[in-house]
Amino acid sequence: MNAEIIAVGSEILLGQITNSNARFLSNHLAELGINVYYHTVVGDNADRLKDAIEIAENRADLIIFTGGLGPTKDDLTKETIARHLSTTLEMDSEALESIQAYFKKAKRVMTDNNKKQALVLKDSEVLVNHHGMAPGMLYKTEGHVFMLLPGPPKEMEPMFQFEGKPKLARLLNKEDVILSHVLRFYGIGEAELEDRLQDLLDQQTNPTIAPLASDGEVTLRITAKTDTAEKAWTLIDKSKKEILARVGQYLYGYDDDSLASKTIELLKEQEKTISAAESLTAGLFQSELASVSGASAVLSGGVITYNEEMKISQLGLSAELLAEYGVVSEQTAKAMAEAVRAKFKTDISVSLTGAAGPDAHGDQPAGTVWIGIATEADTQAYQLQLSGMRNTNRLRAVKLALYYVIRTLTDYNARKI
Repeated sequence: MNAEIIAVGSEILLGQITNSNARFLSNHLAELGINVYYHTVVGDNADRLKDAIEIAENRADLIIFTGGLGPTKDDLTKETIARHLSTTLEMDSEALESIQAYFKKAKRVMTDNNKKQALVLKDSEVLVNHHGMAPGMLYKTEGHVFMLLPGPPKEMEPMFQFEGKPKLARLLNKEDVILSHVLRFYGIGEAELEDRLQDLLDQQTNPTIAPLASDGEVTLRITAKTDTAEKAWTLIDKSKKEILARVGQYLYGYDDDSLASKTIELLKEQEKTISAAESLTAGLFQSELASVSGASAVLSGGVITYNEEMKISQLGLSAELLAEYGVVSEQTAKAMAEAVRAKFKTDISVSLTGAAGPDAHGDQPAGTVWIGIATEADTQAYQLQLSGMRNTNRLRAVKLALYYVIRTLTDYNARKI
């Protein structure tokens, strides 16, 4: 089965939002063995959407639509598809009751146009929306399958994963078990990773190995297809061992892990706390940790010392040290890490100081960053030379700091400090 994904929404064409839905759907469709050959984006215009549908029908068996199922006049996806397929829309009573219950619970007046969200294609299979109002639909004709999904990712992703994907699997009569396992790496580029694994990538059959780079990270998705979950995991584990034997030193996590979540997980496991002193990142490091649920159990606090005066008054650094070595230096990074660790009485602490750019900081060129990591055992400092735009450098510095914390915590267990 070949598929095309059509995203409906002028806001995507205007660059106001990113079409992350297409990436998510392509990822999951690949696991089903469904080939996605085209991503299409069309604005909120019935004629242009009709043209896009006709083109898609000539090159795809499965056409998935995202967006345009809401209550406003520019939400016209199902109306346009209904006209194209010469069918009608009918009210889905369960969806209507769910929408009415939402407004009652929120103590808000439900306007008549909200009833529009409960309309579905006649004779379609309804996909329940457990995270919003508008239901999705699966509609089959003699030659095509149409799936309609809401636009907001927080509604679309769970609807497809738990409602749409199983229906497609049954439609394909797939009795095979398809499992995927993601390995997450940091500190190695995609090109180098592929070079080290080239023979494995060239020889892959089942399981398959798919590399993907994003935001400085590299992931490998191992996907196995067989008749039982046990056999699939056996295939995955064999490939995983071969991969880690070559690049295991760069692995930091699996599947839904992130650098921040892995850091929190390790700190909790080891019953340790963390603090931070931030200069160029101005709180971004702590914000990244705090984005993970349960961070309060391990994140004690920190300080933002953006200028020399604050480094002296808030952290107790000496003016002589700053004068001799400069703000952007190994010595300052170590001193900041040690000072904030003592101030917050934590097991580990992190400092970030540097020249984010575009201008240099004294004799230190733009992109120069020092990260300090202090533990009871010792203090280490790592120099980075980043080459991106200002805010890109700041975000990369945060991710690299998280990576160094993970490496430190991993060594922490090994050395039994």
